[in-house]
Amino acid sequence: MNGHHEQRIGQLLREALPPAESGAQPGRDLWPDLLRRLNRGPQVAPWFDWALLAGLVALAAAFPASIPMFLYYL
Repeated sequence: MNGHHEQRIGQLLREALPPAESGAQPGRDLWPDLLRRLNRGPQVAPWFDWALLAGLVALAAAFPASIPMFLYYL
């Protein structure tokens, strides 16, 4: 990239992203929400997660040679 392109990109970024104020804080405290989610306990997986798992098991049973590929992508 030449200097002109870098200046143009910098100008576009300055226009798109306003500068952060010094000492900026979130609009509200996020810690109580996080504690509430943690205290809810374990959540049950949605039905489509189980459907994907069943499909993966069916594919592994039908094509055993694909098991190393599945393990590679874990």
